[in-house]
Amino acid sequence: MSDLSEYKAKSGRFEPVWTIEIQTLPEDTDRILDAVMQVHPLSFGRYQRNASISATGKETSQPEPNSTTTTHVDGFKAGMTETYPMVELKISIERNLHVLEKVMDAILHVHHYEEPVIFLREDWASRAAYNPNSTNPNRWWNNGKGMPEKWDEPERQEASQDKILRT
Repeated sequence: MSDLSEYKAKSGRFEPVWTIEIQTLPEDTDRILDAVMQVHPLSFGRYQRNASISATGKETSQPEPNSTTTTHVDGFKAGMTETYPMVELKISIERNLHVLEKVMDAILHVHHYEEPVIFLREDWASRAAYNPNSTNPNRWWNNGKGMPEKWDEPERQEASQDKILRT
């Protein structure tokens, strides 16, 4: 990817970040975010604890001999396919190796798997030329619509779980 450090538009700029994508159970996202917040604020502009959580999907694998699954699940045979509900939790941090080490240690400590599926990408994140008093008619405080409706997290998770169990 190109170096965007010299990019300076009237609307804002880009900053180099690492995007960390974590596959986890839907009900574990808050636990992971809370653990990361102990070592990093997950800032994006003037907001903290910023993350993206995908809709619930599925993850599948075939554990090998001597894996945790074959060790701890009675009757499970190596090579059998297992499928579970999964979401992708995405966070971004500045490109700083010391910060990455602390964040990864926090994630790995609270993740339910011994070998979590985690991807790390070098990205560029936008930073707007922010004005909380902007008169731009497209901003939520000016457009007559107001804030988007908030999700009631426990109800959303239950609905997602029900949908997966039916498919």
